[in-house]
Amino acid sequence: MTRHDGCVDLDEFLALADDLLRIPSTADRPADLLRALDFVLDLLGPDLTVERFERNGKPSALVYRGPTRPDFRVLFNAHLDVVPAPPEQFVPVRDGNRLHARGAQDMKLSALVLALVFRDVPTSVPVGLQLVTDEEVGGRDGTLHQLEQGVTGRFVVIGEHSALRLVTESKGLVNARVSVTGRAAHSAYPWLGDNAVVKLVRSLDALLTAYPPPVEEAWRTTVNIARVETTNTALNQIPADATAWLDIRFPPEDTDFRDPERVAAHLSALTGASVEVGHVEPPHRADPDSVDVKALRQAARDQGFSGDLLRKHGAADSRFYHQRGIDAVIFGIGGDGQHGPDEYADLTTVLPYHAALTAYLNAVAGL
Repeated sequence: MTRHDGCVDLDEFLALADDLLRIPSTADRPADLLRALDFVLDLLGPDLTVERFERNGKPSALVYRGPTRPDFRVLFNAHLDVVPAPPEQFVPVRDGNRLHARGAQDMKLSALVLALVFRDVPTSVPVGLQLVTDEEVGGRDGTLHQLEQGVTGRFVVIGEHSALRLVTESKGLVNARVSVTGRAAHSAYPWLGDNAVVKLVRSLDALLTAYPPPVEEAWRTTVNIARVETTNTALNQIPADATAWLDIRFPPEDTDFRDPERVAAHLSALTGASVEVGHVEPPHRADPDSVDVKALRQAARDQGFSGDLLRKHGAADSRFYHQRGIDAVIFGIGGDGQHGPDEYADLTTVLPYHAALTAYLNAVAGL
């Protein structure tokens, strides 16, 4: 796989990628989550320590050299789960420099590169490899669980797609439910009832007036109404209850989103409805002037890429490190179409990504 000159044979790499991409490792298929995890672990060879973790049916692993878990100088973090897709998307198709498949861009190819660099690049500093299988459903049973079990480090590289740019900022995340109650009645006599769905629509209109959906990329708070439901199942009945699920992404500048109590009060004031807040995950930020960020940017530039710093609208497992004072960046291959029918990896970025990670690890010993 890795030649004597430190380079990777792309055809051999793609043969491995083909096998991994064919595993439908979605949250509802626990056996395939484990199969994807074991596939990558098998590539690493026998002379490593593997700690296995599991919570709520989501397996993960931490791999390192030596008999005792160290405080890691560098952690590579990769998720092997993917979002659901039709069966045909788990059959990889190459079209020139594009490899189409579910998980090609997000993020099985980056995961394989991280694993191979971890395996093949000797370094004098402690490096660990985190492999998790729950990032697409929140990351709390993988990365967060490992951190709660005492895993720690100084700098983390998360292989989410970035086209060899570095994501040093990510928005925070709120999950909430807005609920209203009304009064049931026969639909032929609406003056006898109070339609909860209508009341909920009005509440959501007020919320979207405060946070209108952007028509182009904007670094501001966004609200997605992910689901609207009622327990009413009769066509000729006025519903007495209605609930909306909200997914909110917010930048650090928005101080209305800090803790569950404050968020609930803010959303209740906007909607005039009852609000239940699930998770409030703060924004993530890594120091753009740190020696690791500078070294990784230089490694990307040496491969002909810009190494630009990016902001990410979506949340990633980087937030769990940030909450513990650990700098984490997203740094991965290129591509497009994540979570969609045309997801693909840009194969022209695979070898430069491997080379940049290798150069970064070689530089770390002197930092």
